Amino acid sequence: MKVTVEKVDDINYIISGTVDNSVIEAKVTELKEKAAQDTENNDSTDERFQHEAAGLVFNEFVNEGIKEANIPVETLLGQPGLKKYEKREHGVFFEVDLATSPQVDLDVDLSEIVPEYTKPKADPQAVEEKLVEFCVKQAPFTKIEKAKPLEYGDIAVIDFEGFIDGVAFEGGSAKDFKLTIGSKSFIDGFEEQLVGMEYDEEKTITVNFPDDYSSEELAGKESQFKVKLHEIQEQKAMTADDTFAQGVLKDKNATVDTLRGKFSDQITSEELTNMYNTELKPKLIKGLLSKFQFTLPNNIVEQEIDAKVREKIQALSPAEQKTQVEDKEKFLSLRDSVREESQNGIKIALIVEALAKRMEIEVDEQEVIAALTHQAMMTGQDAQALVKYYQDNNLMISAKLGLTEDKLFGHILGFDK
Repeated sequence: MKVTVEKVDDINYIISGTVDNSVIEAKVTELKEKAAQDTENNDSTDERFQHEAAGLVFNEFVNEGIKEANIPVETLLGQPGLKKYEKREHGVFFEVDLATSPQVDLDVDLSEIVPEYTKPKADPQAVEEKLVEFCVKQAPFTKIEKAKPLEYGDIAVIDFEGFIDGVAFEGGSAKDFKLTIGSKSFIDGFEEQLVGMEYDEEKTITVNFPDDYSSEELAGKESQFKVKLHEIQEQKAMTADDTFAQGVLKDKNATVDTLRGKFSDQITSEELTNMYNTELKPKLIKGLLSKFQFTLPNNIVEQEIDAKVREKIQALSPAEQKTQVEDKEKFLSLRDSVREESQNGIKIALIVEALAKRMEIEVDEQEVIAALTHQAMMTGQDAQALVKYYQDNNLMISAKLGLTEDKLFGHILGFDK
């Protein structure tokens, strides 16, 4: 196996060379012999052997290049980037991007790029509105004093049972269910058909489950729901006094002003978060990008470009996807359109990593889980399901990086003072 290594700049390398067919075939033979001894594995095919052999040979090729260039393995950054793969008469030609970690010079004055800002202060009127809203949400549901036909915005107490082709389906029924009419909590058309119902009235309504409904058994199906309206309920605001505050905060020394203070802090935090996301963070990122200069790892940049191109193509219609992929000029144009964004994304990630290390800013798994739980609570999602989704899809690392970035930027901006 002959390998050629070209050092492009201070951190980037290109490894190229041809692996003889005999080497690949030897790997295939070795894999087949090993598989023959494994009586429990009967799903091996020639295609699979060829694929596995190519992977093994590629790894050996890269390792040979690293050895040839005398690159310390611990300095390598990211995964090797396959630039070229060609099947030739006598073998397979590889061209691979490799990069080592760049040196980020941290001897800079960050004060020159930190944007000035005035910390927001909660409007007393907004605090009172928040208090009133909270007093309503804490109130128990009570039957309205005078019966009336069901209207949009009402909280209906209903029984319902769903049927498809006359057969009740699992999860399609409930007793004394509280439904806010107009909330779009149910299938399109369900809540609308309840409007005008009277107390103790029974009604059968027909709706269609969406084609993309989460349950394959129900997706796209027409269904009938038998519904009975028991009553309409309302929430009357609790009295905002010291007793109410003590019960809510579980603190016998709390007052209604203590509760106002909590809401004031919440509003201030929300306004500061909005200012950070829309104004301060973009300005700080722009400043950091201009302040630091170092070579970027080509393999990481190209992989980021690949990811952004895939994302953009997936958002297109099938016909547009076909055109975008088959038209080489359009495809290359799309890659060029996301190149600067990709380069800046990689650059800021490396800057954040270096600064966080110097400032001893760390984020552990529990902080990530806490952040995801808060996100779920704010968006009405199931917290455990969201955390599991991140864990199952290997997204915890990216979530940690994002949290580290925000923690670092908050420190630079003085949020923790």
